Amino acid sequence: MNMTEDRGEGAATVPAGDTGWATADTSGQAVVAAFGRTMKTLRTRAGLEREEFGRRIGYSASTVAAYEQGRRIPPPRAIERADEVLDAGGLLTVWKDQVGRAQYPPFFQGMAALEREAIELLAYDTLMVKGLLQTEEYMRAVLAMRRPPLDQETVEQRVAARLARQAIFDRPSAPLLSFVMDESVLRRRLGGARVLRGQLEHLLLVGQKQNVELQVIPLDCEENAGVDGPFTVVTRGDGAKFAYTEAQGIGTLVTDPAQAARAAARYGIIRSQPLTPRESLEFVERLLGEL
Repeated sequence: MNMTEDRGEGAATVPAGDTGWATADTSGQAVVAAFGRTMKTLRTRAGLEREEFGRRIGYSASTVAAYEQGRRIPPPRAIERADEVLDAGGLLTVWKDQVGRAQYPPFFQGMAALEREAIELLAYDTLMVKGLLQTEEYMRAVLAMRRPPLDQETVEQRVAARLARQAIFDRPSAPLLSFVMDESVLRRRLGGARVLRGQLEHLLLVGQKQNVELQVIPLDCEENAGVDGPFTVVTRGDGAKFAYTEAQGIGTLVTDPAQAARAAARYGIIRSQPLTPRESLEFVERLLGEL
């Protein structure tokens, strides 16, 4: 089954092409702007200048201005502290989930929510390092290559969101995480040799975590069940499985149990074909030595 093409019942598809990317960002910005106006109204009623308010919640006046004007997405801690300082009684914390979702374009929000609930995540990639595994420098290099270009505020928003997602590695009851990637992913010098070097070093560190397995499919491997392209399978705590694919700004979240089960089965075959986790880390070390 080519999951990019098979979008029958149970496959939720949200396009985000040239206009869709703009719509995605505008949708998120509307939520953030509404939160900012609410916070500014409460701050003004409390008689606090931005500088004093920022000092009390632990942020600069310029950062407070960015939050109030909807130019930056406040982290949960900032929202909680603002609610306390302004004695808002929950008027600000009630926005926390919506503001959190606004970090992501609409086509990824469902997947982001599943990542937070996952007990197992399986990912196969062919073009670039998985977002969950990216260093900040690698993220910025990749985002800078988007066409049409992303504005700087959107780049900062996407970077913050990807970094926040990486809490999945260290949270209590951390899920089992398996990543299989083609050798070409590790050789592609996105951002240059220095950026790639940092990314490979990061993969070596992440690959040593007890709940993580990294595997590489060498270019000379004669068998590859992943010829249909990259995809991710997530298992939730209740045992339900979901599959996600993304290409050219189109995200497809497959909720149909049969389709998701087939994707998981395919991943099992893919997982049996590459180097073992230990061999894969040794392979990454060799690539690092070549840079």
